This record gives sequence, structure tokens and C-alpha cells, in this order.
Amino acid sequence: MDIKVKRVLRREFQAMGLEAAIPVDGYLTTQLSRVINWARRSALWPMPFATACCGIELMATASSRYDLARFGAEVFRFSPRQADLMIVAGRVSVKMLPVLQHIYQQMCEPKWVISMGACASTGGVFDTYAVVQGVDQFLPVDVYVPGCPPRPEMLMEGVMAIQRLIDDDNIPTDGGGKRVPLSLALEPTHYPSPQPQDVSIGAT
Repeated sequence: MDIKVKRVLRREFQAMGLEAAIPVDGYLTTQLSRVINWARRSALWPMPFATACCGIELMATASSRYDLARFGAEVFRFSPRQADLMIVAGRVSVKMLPVLQHIYQQMCEPKWVISMGACASTGGVFDTYAVVQGVDQFLPVDVYVPGCPPRPEMLMEGVMAIQRLIDDDNIPTDGGGKRVPLSLALEPTHYPSPQPQDVSIGAT
């Protein structure tokens, strides 16, 4: 095989997915990009990595009460080669970390990562040698969902944040064509209600 052909093929494989097939900017290719982004946004297939109580909220998000299927992300794929959105829900131990990295490497490009809950984002209350103090030290996290555990509405807000960025064609890449993590932190959607007033015993 010719050296020039090898260089062109290597450059095409560095691009993500269908972007390698789009030759130049123009009206037709712009419309094709919009269709590709619409398809990606409407068919996010999550790969759940639930290890603790955040996993229960993740299951509740996919149930009929919250219905994640409205956003096209209800197909939870436990095969990483069919998934493009990893949701890390719960604490990750040091022994579990190589498995998490291996699953992430097997996922297809372009892929996104949501760090769900305080334990996945910062280690939470488990400030020990055996728990990873934030998965962003080892994975490129796109959206941080706060809470302990976060409510299903917060996770849905994280999924919608990724969908908005895909729709706007705002997938940042470095000079080599590799995607850069978005590192978005969501604001809480609810605040705890005030506690009841103190009752003094014996007051008349």
C-alpha cells in the first residue's frame, strides 16, 4: 500500500464515526451533519456502571414514573460495544477501576461519561485509600450530577445537557482529533425544605 494512502486512511480513522465520510463544508454536508447530530442525540444508549445507592436512582430514572425513554436513552446496553454513554453511579474502589477503564475503552466513539452522585465525583464520605476520589482522575467526565444520591430529575438534566451539546455540534476536540471532556457541573434542581419549628414543652 502506498505511503500517501496509509496517511489518508490513518487521518480518516482518527476522526470520530461519520465525520470521516463528510468531505467539505457546504449546504448538503451541513444538513447531513444536522441529521447525524439529531440521530446521536435521539439515541443515546447508556452503559450503567452502578455500584451503590445511586444505582437505585438510576433504575428509577428508567422506570415509568420518570420515563427516560422520552429522551431516547432508555436502552441500557450492558455490552460496551453497543453503548455510547457511560453513567458511573456510586463509589468506585481501586480494585474496580481497571474494569471501569476497560469497559470505557471498549465503547464506541463518540462516547460520553456522566459522573452521578458525590461518591463517583469526589469519593463522597468514603475518604479512604480503597475508594477512588473522583473518577475524573482516570476517565474524561463530561457531566457531573451532584447529590447523595441525586434525584432522577438531576440525572435526566445531565442527559439533556449532553443532548443539547450534541445538537449544537459542540463536540470539542484537540489537535489530533480526540474528543476533550466537557466537564459540566449541574446546579441542584431542588433544595431541602425548612425544618419544623421547635416546640417548647409546657408552654401555654
